[in-house]
Amino acid sequence: MSRQEQKLKTRQNIIHAAFSLLDENRSLSAISLREVAREAGIAPTSFYRHFKDMDELGLTLVDEAGLALRQLMRQARRRIASGGGVIHTSVETFMEFIAANTNVFRLLLREHTGTSSAYRLAVFREIQHFIDELTDYIIEQQGVEYACAQLQADAMVRLVFSAGAEALEADDKLRREIGERVKAQLRFVQVGATQKSV
Repeated sequence: MSRQEQKLKTRQNIIHAAFSLLDENRSLSAISLREVAREAGIAPTSFYRHFKDMDELGLTLVDEAGLALRQLMRQARRRIASGGGVIHTSVETFMEFIAANTNVFRLLLREHTGTSSAYRLAVFREIQHFIDELTDYIIEQQGVEYACAQLQADAMVRLVFSAGAEALEADDKLRREIGERVKAQLRFVQVGATQKSV
């Protein structure tokens, strides 16, 4: 492994270590640099070869979480293209993501309303990317004008994120119930968006 590859691997180890330390009781601000270094298997001084400080690591975590969400949307589109219903497939994919990546989604939820304005803005940007991609998809699939598609996408993302927050600590049965409820709500939004406003 080259020096550059080793550096990238260590950086990823630090990111994974930070995500693994997050849980329902601990936010980014509650995690120390020493804890992250210990979890990543490096000396605390080595941390600074990869990140300027914990704030820079936090912003990187938000970016990584946002990227994971966008990849999730693309994965759902591939499933839809192979014959799945749009809303059913999207919600199922999202719920699978939450079950497998609890701390990634928890980070976005918590920092969206957290005390750090830098984190809040970063999360807002990531959610906006998600809304923008869904807007483009709605325009492509439904042929509606941009303003209508953007309102529909915004409403859908808010509903899904709210359901995701409920599903975080839910068992499989409750997560399925939440999924079925949000599918129905998304269908209401979709049908409503096809009606002319009065």
